[in-house]
Amino acid sequence: MVDHLTIKERSKCMASIHSRDTTPEIKVRKMAYALGYRYRLCRKDLPGKPDLLFVGMKKAIMVHGCFWHMHKCKHLPKSHVKYWKSKLEENVRRDRRNLNKLKKLGWKVLIVWECQIRNSQKLISRLSSFLKS
Repeated sequence: MVDHLTIKERSKCMASIHSRDTTPEIKVRKMAYALGYRYRLCRKDLPGKPDLLFVGMKKAIMVHGCFWHMHKCKHLPKSHVKYWKSKLEENVRRDRRNLNKLKKLGWKVLIVWECQIRNSQKLISRLSSFLKS
């Protein structure tokens, strides 16, 4: 299947994708704040630059986009399959390496998937359990 966008349109679309301050990340921040927890954002000296850090508890939350991190709810695009498969699989390998490094540094990590944000009550319960333990 051929991409339905021109090279210029695709470039503009891809340039608009950001790794910080995404809608799912902001929703998770608001939930944590509403639960009474205060956090720090994206320390660049930590592997994977976790999205939310609770430094005193040595806990981190990483908010993953389902497409970019190959969650089971998403599928590969039908165009440029070879490129996307290799790119997204490398993202997953990098995620695994970063998670292992964080754990070796003594951090407890919670991964929140973009699709899990739809069920806010369930996610609030997960956040609360993670942050209380």
